[in-house]
Amino acid sequence: MADAWEIEVVVFDVLGTMVDEPGGLRAAIRDAVPAADDASVDQLLTVWQEHVEHEQQRIEEHSRAYANTEIIDREAAQRVADCAGLTDPVAIERLATASQRLKPWDDSVAGLAALARRFPVLGLSNASRAALLRLNAHAGLRWHQALSAEDALAYKPAPEVYQLAVDAAGCPPERVLMVAAHAWDLRGAQAAGMRTAYVQRPGGDPPKRTDTFDWRSDSLDELVATLTAT
Repeated sequence: MADAWEIEVVVFDVLGTMVDEPGGLRAAIRDAVPAADDASVDQLLTVWQEHVEHEQQRIEEHSRAYANTEIIDREAAQRVADCAGLTDPVAIERLATASQRLKPWDDSVAGLAALARRFPVLGLSNASRAALLRLNAHAGLRWHQALSAEDALAYKPAPEVYQLAVDAAGCPPERVLMVAAHAWDLRGAQAAGMRTAYVQRPGGDPPKRTDTFDWRSDSLDELVATLTAT
């Protein structure tokens, strides 16, 4: 476990960590397909998530050229539409941009502001540059700098994405703290030499017993209290 005084810069994952990605997508699918019951909405959400995960994996394996999240989300929206029998192009386009209108978790905006009074705070997201800009504006997330994986032409957990944050921080990676609700994301940050903090969120990827993250918190408020205690 690291000491808070060792940290110079705090970096946050955004999707799922600072905003409710599964809840927002579920609501967008329900709006697009109002006749769908809860079970059907969950099935359509799985169609979306599996497409995004599969395509990002293909890009990581170099079996597909890099495509940003706006392209992949549009593909996912079309798959959902095909499964649901949705043909309205306006509804499909609105669904395709749902990830740009996600709501922040209740403690995200205040927690980010509190940490920003103590540390430089960076967002590091797989979202494209344009999508991240719109999402941050919609959710009220105010960063000192927001970084998109699009600048590395890759997706987390590729090491070059974390290197974007380390380069922006301008200090050794062991002085940079990565905060995420996804253990897979934190493992990637660890491999890049960064410090790590897991924050529990609904729909996140919890740590395994073998994971050795520097901090584990039940909420962002708890992590903020820990990092600002001294």
